[in-house]
Amino acid sequence: MRSLRSLEVWKLGVVNYLDALKLQEKLVLERKSHRICDTLLSLQHPPTYTVGKRQTVHNLLIPQSELEQIGAELHYTQRGGDITFHGPHQAILYPIISLRDTGLGARRFVEKIELTMIELAGIYGVKACPGQRCETGVWVGERKIGAIGVRISNGITSHGLAFNIDPDLKYFRHIVPCGIADKEVTSLRKETGFDLPTEEIIQEELISCFARIFGYDNLIWKEGASILSGKNETE
Repeated sequence: MRSLRSLEVWKLGVVNYLDALKLQEKLVLERKSHRICDTLLSLQHPPTYTVGKRQTVHNLLIPQSELEQIGAELHYTQRGGDITFHGPHQAILYPIISLRDTGLGARRFVEKIELTMIELAGIYGVKACPGQRCETGVWVGERKIGAIGVRISNGITSHGLAFNIDPDLKYFRHIVPCGIADKEVTSLRKETGFDLPTEEIIQEELISCFARIFGYDNLIWKEGASILSGKNETE
């Protein structure tokens, strides 16, 4: 009889990007040493632009000195992918999981991340699909609805996906999203045209899609930003 596969889900609310990055780094070390099980962080960020390890900051279309005027920050990361935007009303999942334990390679892992967002969009009647060659993320026609940027270190994943529920799309005008020019960015709200349930419900649906696609049977829920402060106190 197959044993249950457990996933610890942390619902963190709105978290500053650097705090979330620090938490991911800590959890990756703990997962490598088998001190924790596979863990999924569910959160949102204040307005933040992030650049991947290729450091393609040239795809930021406004001077960095003007970011404060639009209420946004810029951070450099070690994830894959190009520049992207994170902000309110965007569902973000950061999986800290062992690919060795799941039996997945890097390509298949990314494909399952894509399927997670495609399945969520389908719940609301939106037909999404993976990008074409050299187009990362998930798309609705020529419009991008979900971004992917992951890091894999010694078989442990971090960073992850960002799915647009109803973010302020004006922020995307200041970048070449994911380095792909002449493409629009869209959202679930824009594609459906009707009132959506609460973002908490949509984020929980996204978590459920992730768990089903990755084959987790047992979800262990932890809730509240107090998790973040509690973990930092033990460092």
